[in-house]
Amino acid sequence: MTDKHPIRYGILGCGMMGQEHIRNIQLLDHAEITVLAEPNAEMLEKAHALVPTARTVSDLDALLDADDVDALVIVTPNFQHAEQLLGIIRRCSLPILIEKPICTDIADVTRLSEAAANYPAPIWVAMEYRYMPPITLLLSLLNDDDIGQRHLFSIREHRFPFLHKVGDWNRFNHKTGGTLVEKCCHFFDLMRLMANANPVRVFASGNQAVNHLAEQYEGQAPDIIDNAMVTIEFDNHTRASLELCMFAEGSRYQEEICVVGDKGKVECLVPGPGRFWPTDTLGDAPVPQVIVSPRDPKGPKVMDVPVDPALLEAGDHNGSTFYQHQKFQRAIWGEQEVEVSLSDGLKAVVIGLAAQEAIASHNVVTFHNDGLGFDTL
Repeated sequence: MTDKHPIRYGILGCGMMGQEHIRNIQLLDHAEITVLAEPNAEMLEKAHALVPTARTVSDLDALLDADDVDALVIVTPNFQHAEQLLGIIRRCSLPILIEKPICTDIADVTRLSEAAANYPAPIWVAMEYRYMPPITLLLSLLNDDDIGQRHLFSIREHRFPFLHKVGDWNRFNHKTGGTLVEKCCHFFDLMRLMANANPVRVFASGNQAVNHLAEQYEGQAPDIIDNAMVTIEFDNHTRASLELCMFAEGSRYQEEICVVGDKGKVECLVPGPGRFWPTDTLGDAPVPQVIVSPRDPKGPKVMDVPVDPALLEAGDHNGSTFYQHQKFQRAIWGEQEVEVSLSDGLKAVVIGLAAQEAIASHNVVTFHNDGLGFDTL
């Protein structure tokens, strides 16, 4: 039997998402948050209020000097991830859970892959969407062959604009990697997982139509796109599409995922964060659903997939952050393999960067066979 020793966590980055990680780690058994690292005084104060017993430090160096940390959770702005991960790999061998996207520049993909090749501890890339209960059910149905051989995948996300972040870093492509990296690497990860294949080429179109047009930050106008359509062909001859709109928060469901096979199709409907749902006028927030529609006998089967209210209260991702941390904890104990590897995280970023390039160049972009690079036609 595995010795479930308590795991002491150090958190690097204590903004909105960092605080969600904190609340979910606190719901785990055998877990303690011992160190909080955050340069912004306001965010550090908010995080410390959640964990009054934790020590506070200002940066990664101080966190890595700690002798009371067994695992690291990296929740900093996108453009900092690559250098921070490289620094950690050089200095220690602690298990790491690092938020997506793993990097924002194609030049960092090979550097990270090579640097982490012999890292002795788990590196888990935080792809929360895999662990939302309705999506977990969808993936289970696919694996159980409920719809036969899979052929077409589509994801539609109609949601609210990017929220304000410390330093407004999420308004600019050079700090986010672009909207299709920052927001959509989750979806490209899901597409690879559902298709069980790597991409061959991508077509994409998008622009900045509505959001942030009147904003200025130190004299610079935001350049992130707020809508896009992306089509991907995979090496097993399946194809997937993404329809993204960042100014459609009036929707009942935020994400709609559909997979079509030769025996039928399965759909997944996921609501947005409950805190944005107007319960005073519309009542209770929508419940996630999964719908199976076989070709024979015809007739959709609708399944509600409610999420534990305590998990909904702990974050904006339909309970997925908690389930992700449960599995990361088991990986630390040696009870399971890492499910979202560094390679998975890098390949999802490469798809996002390639889609951004397809929009900018008005060209088809083709992927390298290893999924870690691309070329423009």
